[in-house]
Amino acid sequence: MTRLLSPTLTIPHGSFLMGACLEDKFANDTERPRHRVEITRPFEIGVYPVTVAEWAIFETQHDSSAANDLPVVNVSHIDITRYLDWLNEASTGPVWRLPSEEEWEYACRAGTETIFSTGDQLEKSDANFLFDEAIERIGPGCRTPVSTYPPNPWGLHDLHGNVAEWTASQWRPDSRDGTACVPHRYTIRGGAWDYLPRLLRSSWRDGLEEHTRRDNLGFRLARDAD
Repeated sequence: MTRLLSPTLTIPHGSFLMGACLEDKFANDTERPRHRVEITRPFEIGVYPVTVAEWAIFETQHDSSAANDLPVVNVSHIDITRYLDWLNEASTGPVWRLPSEEEWEYACRAGTETIFSTGDQLEKSDANFLFDEAIERIGPGCRTPVSTYPPNPWGLHDLHGNVAEWTASQWRPDSRDGTACVPHRYTIRGGAWDYLPRLLRSSWRDGLEEHTRRDNLGFRLARDAD
């Protein structure tokens, strides 16, 4: 059975400044201090989040009324672990997994150091979000097909908005290695279709219990590069 996979891109190793920049007025303490992170080896990551069609091969009745090209939602971290176990049964080479939050932010920034990968502002043409900072509704108010909005400088779609995304990283009160993790709670990134731009920033992060399911929360695949 074909286990339909999203296209992936290989992200080169390198380093970046993780966390909020000084100019970011919406940053909070979970995004500080800004610090340099080394990505020591290349990795593959999904060009866009896992879709309804992909998940349906694993679980046919999940989100069955939704269009195939929408990102899948209402999947918990526990659900994704089951999906990855299933997916890797048929995989050769490096196993599929969730990206770490360091890998996620590195891929999202795509070499930028600004608030968003688009600069210090996010326009309604850049990503799927519901309200602007004046609380004026400007977005579609629902998920949109993956790749509807332009890619970031590295060719990746929907890292800002559409659906927030689970990562492999347990939640920490700040994003530095070595700080204590909260058991059974995992970091999410990216922001979603019903958010304001302030929650779509490259450094924005939050933590959710592993059993959480939401209609604005999905994930994308990653694995070590061959």
